[in-house]
Amino acid sequence: MSLDVGSASYHIRSARPSFPARRRIATYFTGGVDGLLALSAALRQGGYRVQDLSVDVRDGVTEGSMVCTVLISDGGVEPLLDHLRALPPVVSSELL
Repeated sequence: MSLDVGSASYHIRSARPSFPARRRIATYFTGGVDGLLALSAALRQGGYRVQDLSVDVRDGVTEGSMVCTVLISDGGVEPLLDHLRALPPVVSSELL
């Protein structure tokens, strides 16, 4: 983007830096508590700062759910979701 004022021309950067923000992620997984441990280990090993975590695991139900809030930049959301989706117990992982 450029701005033309008289004989001077100024260039304004339109790309803003991506600052970390709180992102809520919902992940559905199988394997009960073992599946949850795999998810939490992946978050910890990746160095993600989890600020909030809710888990629903029930006996006799094939899928559990985990909703967490992670401090992450815009550019880091898709790689995190892809990493979680690649884990064997994960059925789906989405940004809320």
